[in-house]
Amino acid sequence: MSVGTSNAPGGRGTGHVPAPRHGDLTGPGIDPDELPDGLVIADEHGLVVCFNAAAARITATAPADALGQRLEKALPLEDLEGRRWWQLTDPYGGLAIRVGQPERNLLLPGGREVLVSARYVRAEPTGPVRRVVVSLRDTEARRRTERSHAELIATVAHELRSPLTSVKGFTATLLAKWERFTDDQKRLMLETVDADADRVTRLIAELLDISRIDSGRLEVRRQPVDIGAAVGRHIQAYVAAGQPADRFLLRVEQPLPALWADPDKVDQVLSNLIENAVRHGEGTVTIDITATASPREGEEAGTSVTVSDEGPGIPEESMNRVFTRFWRGSKRGGTGLGLYIVKGIVEAHGGTITVGRAPSGGAEFRFTLPVSAPAYLA
Repeated sequence: MSVGTSNAPGGRGTGHVPAPRHGDLTGPGIDPDELPDGLVIADEHGLVVCFNAAAARITATAPADALGQRLEKALPLEDLEGRRWWQLTDPYGGLAIRVGQPERNLLLPGGREVLVSARYVRAEPTGPVRRVVVSLRDTEARRRTERSHAELIATVAHELRSPLTSVKGFTATLLAKWERFTDDQKRLMLETVDADADRVTRLIAELLDISRIDSGRLEVRRQPVDIGAAVGRHIQAYVAAGQPADRFLLRVEQPLPALWADPDKVDQVLSNLIENAVRHGEGTVTIDITATASPREGEEAGTSVTVSDEGPGIPEESMNRVFTRFWRGSKRGGTGLGLYIVKGIVEAHGGTITVGRAPSGGAEFRFTLPVSAPAYLA
């Protein structure tokens, strides 16, 4: 039985009925056009009495063309097998105990996919349906999320394959032909296996960080942090690894406010930003540490760290994508996940991070952290 053979009072209801005021439909002070999701409401006769702006955008139907029409005409939906949804669900003539339809993917004319859920409003539990309230959502955001997850899986599979192939190859060779190799050859193979195992460990750590950031579960354990000393340690490590000492310039403004942050995560942010400047930039890598206003409301002081280089910089059209997943400034390796994680860590501290062009023309990353304090000292 279709919606056209309603058992509600008024039968088919071929005439238009006056549309209630918006406040009557969604509650006092609420304008349906301000809702982010599409909202379609049909009265007890199956006639559309509300068709908000989001519904008009999603369905490409003007509200004036939908209001007063029968629900199945104003919103002609089909399931993924091509069956007419309103005939299948029969909100007015179906079981009197039903309260609605759960969210599902349905098709509009032309094949556009939308997410639809419905609620049947009754004056009493098993009474006739007085109103059908339909919610519409565009599937594009969900598709983007699904594509992002698929890209993440593909990237992880690709990045894991190379080091694991190396680890497997060298260990199999050593086990099969141990006596044939000199001690120096064995050491070289084992060092390669060790380096590849570290690469796998780093990738797994990145994945765990992304999972925590996306789910809002990234924990911050605040301790006193000497940000100048932390940057100094990173510079010393690069110099010990062969970088010229004069490639780095550290400038620390004094006095700095006492900073309470997660030292391990701050190290992770610094490591990523300085590594990017060394690998993808040119010339001197300059790190400026200054006191600044706090990015968080209710706090006066903050600490800013600016990392800049003298390389070609980041193209203007790429600036808004720098902190997204899989963005790579060049083709020189990397998963493209580092800056996404950096942004998540900084924001978990209540801070902000920006990217721009340095005075020398290279890339300039600046992050600001509120000085904060652990809860037990607040």
